[in-house]
Amino acid sequence: MAEDMSIESYLSQGGKLSNPTNVPPRYRAELMKMMATFVDSELAGAAGFADVINAGPGIKERIAAAKIVLEKTDNADAVLRLLGEFGADTARYATSHPWTSRLPRDSEIGSRRSEHDMRLSVLNYPLDGWVDAVTMNLCMGLAVGQQLGELQQVSYQPLADAIRRVAPIETRHVELAEEGLARLVEQGQSDAIKASVAYWRPRVEPMFGDVPQERFEQLRNWGLRHRSNGELGASWNAQLDKSLDRLDLTA
Repeated sequence: MAEDMSIESYLSQGGKLSNPTNVPPRYRAELMKMMATFVDSELAGAAGFADVINAGPGIKERIAAAKIVLEKTDNADAVLRLLGEFGADTARYATSHPWTSRLPRDSEIGSRRSEHDMRLSVLNYPLDGWVDAVTMNLCMGLAVGQQLGELQQVSYQPLADAIRRVAPIETRHVELAEEGLARLVEQGQSDAIKASVAYWRPRVEPMFGDVPQERFEQLRNWGLRHRSNGELGASWNAQLDKSLDRLDLTA
């Protein structure tokens, strides 16, 4: 960065930051919010899936579910270590919220259980058995893939690097979900899967809610956002439709 260039100008031209000491205060706040949302969502997702491991219809399914729980927890830890560099109490963090807690299943779409827990709102709803868990894993996993695509491009280089390591793992979780649903379709569970898609799809969609244009432009100037939520949501919907078509589950 040139000596006479402000950090804001440097970022708007595609510059990267590499440690907490030189980040502007507002940038720092937005970056920490992004990281906390990722960590909380991974921990809450892992906790929810842990509850259905033994609902798996066979040993292979239970091993796959247990591996997802392990890997999501490990993914959370990778970003939590970065939060620690910004002063977060990482030793307390993982136990500071009841990650298994959920709202009643019929709660209004977009509801949040706690304003202090930064998990995505979809992770406040409970799973209802194995078919429901695998269906949710597909719907949610494809949406997470869209968000990870954004995070791999952020201007805070340590976070971008961590997410590049995480992204293939999360992609594999989506592949496992589609493989699991294919087996369930063969077992005559198509109607149950369709019912779960109808439940989860509108609960995942708020992940791509509107962001005020002025705020989005500021985040883009800082290199913290690139595509709009509208673009991300459209891409997610198209990917989910393709997955459902491959499974012959289109309504």
